[in-house]
Parts: sequence; C-alpha cells; structure tokens
Amino acid sequence: MKHIKSEELVELRAQLDAELDALQEELASHGKAAPESGDWQGTTGGLVGEEADPNDAADQMEELATNVPLVEELEKRYKDVASALQNMEKGTYGICEDCEDAIPMDRLRANPAARTCITHSK
Repeated sequence: MKHIKSEELVELRAQLDAELDALQEELASHGKAAPESGDWQGTTGGLVGEEADPNDAADQMEELATNVPLVEELEKRYKDVASALQNMEKGTYGICEDCEDAIPMDRLRANPAARTCITHSK
C-alpha cells in the first residue's frame, strides 16, 4: 500500500464502507442470508394462505426469477468490497491478486474494490 497516500486511503475506505452498507441494504431487500453458510439467496414476498391466487403465484415466480441472479451479482460485489476492506486491514490493499504489482490509483478510484490490475482483469 506504499503507492497509496494516506489521504487517498481514507477516501477509498469511506467509499468502500458506504458501498458495503448500500449492498447490505440491497441484498436484504431482494434476498435473505442462509444461516448455515452466510451466503445470500434470492427470495419473493412468499405465498400467504393455502389457496394462493394463481396470478399472485405467477408474479412471485417472476420476482424470484429476477431476484436470484440479481442477488448473485450483489453478493459477488459485496464479497469484493468486504475483501478490499480486509486487505486494507492487512496492509495488502491495492496489490494485484494475480501479478502482485500495484494496482494504479486511477483504477482504484474508478473501482475501489478492484482485485487485479487492468492487465489481469477478468
């Protein structure tokens, strides 16, 4: 992290903290955390009563079909942001996971949770 000035690091940490909070809210509104794994799963509002209206059931199936991939993407981003914050604590933030070179500040400003340099981005 020697290539990152302390004031830049403070700014990046604030961005990551804010994004982590926003992601937690988004995940909670579209899914639920599985108690055993901590992973998130897409959900619907749930059918109420034994004889649900077929239109309501169809709407909820559509909502589930939308929420599952959305929650997967949100969870992936959440893990990237959480990992970046952990790397800050360990002193390894801003280092490419593939080549171990410093990730340029321009890339970190654009994506504070970047795990790799541009050369190794996926």
